[in-house]
Amino acid sequence: MSRRLGLGAFVTGLLAAVLAAVVRATTPLSDLAVPNADVLLAKGLSAVGVALVTYGIYRFVMSVFVTRVSDRRRAHDLRNVLRLVLGLVALVGVLGAFTDQWLGVLVSFGVIGFAVTFALQQPILSLIGWVYVVIKRPYAIGDRVSIANVSGDVAEVDFLVTTLWETGGSLTSNQPSGRTVTVPNSLVLSSEVVNHGALFDRIWTEVPVQVSYETDLPFVRDLLLDAAEEELGDEIRAAMERYQTRLDASPLELETPNGVSVNIAQEESWVVFKLRVLVPPTGAQRARNRLYERIIPRLAAHPDRVGFPVGRSR
Repeated sequence: MSRRLGLGAFVTGLLAAVLAAVVRATTPLSDLAVPNADVLLAKGLSAVGVALVTYGIYRFVMSVFVTRVSDRRRAHDLRNVLRLVLGLVALVGVLGAFTDQWLGVLVSFGVIGFAVTFALQQPILSLIGWVYVVIKRPYAIGDRVSIANVSGDVAEVDFLVTTLWETGGSLTSNQPSGRTVTVPNSLVLSSEVVNHGALFDRIWTEVPVQVSYETDLPFVRDLLLDAAEEELGDEIRAAMERYQTRLDASPLELETPNGVSVNIAQEESWVVFKLRVLVPPTGAQRARNRLYERIIPRLAAHPDRVGFPVGRSR
């Protein structure tokens, strides 16, 4: 459907251009400089022809090439680049058709460009930020990112703004809040951008468990490791293999853990076990919920060996 629409617009544009040429050919040279009906008709047909041909090329390229790109993120970037380039071509073509001064239109764009640069600094910076995002790819569609203290999943990257589906916000858990946040692309050039899944497709997260000082600490540690192994063991080992492959291809020399680990922190009135696991960037809270559903009943089943800091100053 999209391809046929593009071909239809392209053919219609060519017909309009041909009609414009016919009108010009049948109009006396002395009348071409006078803005009469025939001249205006020729210019209008030329402008419509340029617009339709450009639109037809856009639709055709989209249907034949861009829609076949398997990577949706790359397809989104290609669509935006195509829109920008062909949009500028169409604008120059339409103005040139009306003025018959193609070179003059290009020169005017250059002169006007210097003037609008001062008046539209932020939009221009945002456009430059979009070019930076497309080339350097600090984030792409679907990534969970933090930009200038705003966190969310990247839903769309346009010429001037990036739209995030907010995570966190007024919620205590780092889950979608149902709100969208529009961030100017210029912030990419002036603020830190944290991509939670750029290194590879997993991030480390901690599952804290608080127990009293009277608890059998080695028992709790082993229980947490067993629960994490049952729930996420195979998934974590596969992720660590992918991470190690990525690390081997980089100049970094880092020591990476083999899998799940437990860190212990001493607080004023209790002990905190921090179970450290690998999870998808957008699935941390779901993974913590699954682990708590395994861990808490097992801890409660051993009151002789596990104590909770109930009634203490917390």
